[in-house]
Amino acid sequence: MTPKIAIVGRPNVGKSTLFNRLTGTRAALVSDLPGLTRDRKEGEAELGGHPIKIIDTAGLEVAAKGSIADRMRQQTEAAISLADLVLFVIDARDGVTATDETFARTVRASGRPVVLIANKCEGRSSDEGFYEAFKLGLGEPVAISAEHGLGLGDLERDALAALGLKPKPRQKRRDDDGTETDDEADDRPERPLRVAIVGRPNAGKSTLVNSLIGEDRMITGPEPGLTRDSVASDIVWQDRTIRLFDTAGLRRKAKVTELAEKLSTSDTLRAIRFAEVVVLLLDAERGLEHQDLSIGDLVAQEGRALVIALNKWDLIEEKQKALKVLFDKIAVGLAQVPGVAVIPVSAASEKGLDKLLRAIVKASEIWNRRVPTPALNRWLEEALARHAPPAPSGRRLKIRYVTQPSTRPPTFVAFCSRPDVVPQSYQKYLTNSLREAFDLPGVPIRLNLRGGDNPFAPKRRRG
Repeated sequence: MTPKIAIVGRPNVGKSTLFNRLTGTRAALVSDLPGLTRDRKEGEAELGGHPIKIIDTAGLEVAAKGSIADRMRQQTEAAISLADLVLFVIDARDGVTATDETFARTVRASGRPVVLIANKCEGRSSDEGFYEAFKLGLGEPVAISAEHGLGLGDLERDALAALGLKPKPRQKRRDDDGTETDDEADDRPERPLRVAIVGRPNAGKSTLVNSLIGEDRMITGPEPGLTRDSVASDIVWQDRTIRLFDTAGLRRKAKVTELAEKLSTSDTLRAIRFAEVVVLLLDAERGLEHQDLSIGDLVAQEGRALVIALNKWDLIEEKQKALKVLFDKIAVGLAQVPGVAVIPVSAASEKGLDKLLRAIVKASEIWNRRVPTPALNRWLEEALARHAPPAPSGRRLKIRYVTQPSTRPPTFVAFCSRPDVVPQSYQKYLTNSLREAFDLPGVPIRLNLRGGDNPFAPKRRRG
């Protein structure tokens, strides 16, 4: 029998957008207007090679008995009772509301397996709401953006596990030469790897993109500011599709005056926010300047993987000296992403491009890396033994448990006593230890402290 998955949650959290994303259709109406979905809608989908039925439901609301909203809620509860799995969706930008808590209890009481989804996680404004989701008692949330297709691989993994299913290998197909291939479905990326090329004006961004795609698609020249908007181009490198976004040069805010340049700057910032890897292109003759560090800091704040490309390298005579100066500046100015790859290239003469693409793919892999929970807690035990937590006001802090709720970037939550008094220096120690133990160079790491015991440990019964 085909498993059924019900998507539930309060109005306007993105249920219909997720329904459309999973079914690959536009069957469900999507709008900022809450309450647009009133009836149950079913669609066909495929997860890991398994056919699945997806049920879109009306938003859950507390309502007077007999009202339209009450009847909509009854329809949703009926969908839950028919489902083999419930996807409980919250809006991470809004955080956990009283309505979320009320209906989380309803879902728990149903006895159905649940995957908790924190939707709209494409920006920093969603961070606090994502971590609030732990208190719903529905397990670790999955961070996604249904609108932009982010996090769907993690959602598929957790949904299949909750249903007790494993991804199926791809069916064998016969090629033109008569040979058969049966590549695993997981070996093929769901979508192109999105890479934004950013930097100051006239660093050579458009020339680099032209060299990578093998044609003069972007206008280039000595005049700064030729590129006005983000332009996407796809390339295939070692069977991997990479979508490159050439962007307008970023200058200091004080120098951005014309309306067109302001719009170009906004478009570049948007490209950074929706990229997976950002290549910060430097002019080797000018070295690393303050504006470059500001751009790198912005990339780290947005949680993107970072690669630094050093353009016009063929024009540098004292290469070792130039590299030493550069690495010293990076160590101080971009200390939040130690180990970032620095790749010398010459966009004009097409040198160093394979090394750059290899570094981009590796940065993406690190950005998507997931560390098993048992390994994390073995690391925590060793880290605490090497350097015990401080004792503010004479009371020793206790860090009891750590887990990784999401990737992109690697994000960890440690549950401890009095998280608000843990010194920044100790948090930095833990973050650096995590990075070293699990080989996570060149990407931001988010370590968040939350109060309480291990939320997944068995609860003690009171006698």
